[in-house]
Amino acid sequence: MTGSADERRGGMASPASHPLLAALRTAIGQEFVLAGGDLPAFELDWRQRCRGKALAVARPADTAQVAEIMRICARHGVGVVPQGGNTGLVGGSVPDDSGSEILLSTLRMSKIRQVDTANLTLTAEAGCVLQSVQDAAMRHGLLFPLSLGAEGSCTIGGNLATNAGGTQVLRYGNARELCLGLEVVTAGGEIWSGLTGLRKDNTGYDLRDLFIGSEGTLGIITAATLKLFPQPAAVTTAMAGCGSLDAAVRLLELARIRTGPALTGFEAMNAASLALVAKHFPQLRQPLPAMPWIVLVELSDVEGEAHARDALEALLGEAIEGGLAADAAVAENLAQAHHMWHLRESITLAQAQEGFHIKHDVALPASRLTAFCADADALLARAFPQARVVNFGHLGDGNLHYNVQAPAGGDSAEWVRRHEEDVTGAVYDTVAAHGGSISAEHGIGAIKRARLARHKHPLEIALMRSLKQALDPGNLLNPGRLLPPPI
Repeated sequence: MTGSADERRGGMASPASHPLLAALRTAIGQEFVLAGGDLPAFELDWRQRCRGKALAVARPADTAQVAEIMRICARHGVGVVPQGGNTGLVGGSVPDDSGSEILLSTLRMSKIRQVDTANLTLTAEAGCVLQSVQDAAMRHGLLFPLSLGAEGSCTIGGNLATNAGGTQVLRYGNARELCLGLEVVTAGGEIWSGLTGLRKDNTGYDLRDLFIGSEGTLGIITAATLKLFPQPAAVTTAMAGCGSLDAAVRLLELARIRTGPALTGFEAMNAASLALVAKHFPQLRQPLPAMPWIVLVELSDVEGEAHARDALEALLGEAIEGGLAADAAVAENLAQAHHMWHLRESITLAQAQEGFHIKHDVALPASRLTAFCADADALLARAFPQARVVNFGHLGDGNLHYNVQAPAGGDSAEWVRRHEEDVTGAVYDTVAAHGGSISAEHGIGAIKRARLARHKHPLEIALMRSLKQALDPGNLLNPGRLLPPPI
């Protein structure tokens, strides 16, 4: 079957009479095909910025049912949008507004299939909530280190489809580095079972890495075999105040030298971000006085709590003596450590409370972070002098959430509507000038796809289109996401 998604919609039957729905109900059970008034929770994204309209929501119980759904949709030429916990930030897991797409929810597929303690692996279905996977590993005295603010609701399938990052990428890597094998349903409804626990398998193209990060446009991930690690004997957390971003970056460099692989997390927050937390969550005491930048440092040590604490205190002492930090506070117990992380994770919620803002999820080499922020700050100050830069993120792996909050006291929604294109264009052009990426961990989805062609080499776009054509010639899998619109 050929033709674009838009072309295929031309002869679409009304939702109530569409023959596809009867076939889906026969395949997976009538109660698991939702239509009509049951859909709004699936059609609105987490940020409440992208609202679509689905023909129906299909909720399969297992991989065989996912394959049957794809075969039925292929026969009818209907696009399929995979959705896990619907916590994405770029509109990649909600349907468009045509009413012609099937939304496939993986939430019923939530089994932990196997924990292999000898091989340090865990096999989970795509609908497993991330926190459930973490808990399953912990019950065996092991660690699954992927950690996100949305870990109580995001799913493993979505984490892999977007190559999620989080707070421990510095030590353990993105979702891609934590996955050894996949089970995937293709556009034609075939099942590729690649759930190997092998760490070495040099037998051809790495199909696993092809599907990870493809945002559901090449295949639907239904299960994954994941890497586990020994639990660290101790985790020690601290905050340090820095007079500049450059000082924070140099503190990161020192931390890497002094602590090596024990450095698990290194987060940075500018003054504006923590000021919003103080404004909207005054009950969250901040351990340090306001500084231009606050960094959160975490060490995980296999030699015990005393060794980890000594290493962290020695690092911070050297940083203060060398002028990289003005003050520091080390968590005395687990509750204080959780409180420090809670401050960091509350920035996004505080921004939402403050009003509409423009999100940017960018990545740069650590050596270019200071120059990028200086250039971007200056550019925005000239063009939008009342806007507020709320800059925070995973400094350890070069990922900043360089967000722009609407001016205080005005209509934030209207300001964002009028200026989002210009603000984002300015930020992304500055990112490109410093050798960075416009998406570090959120993906492209529907929101960023039009910009991708501007920031990717034409050959890269052409190669991606070739892969899409080869694996999904009918454009059934998450159509209208990730790849730029045809010219």
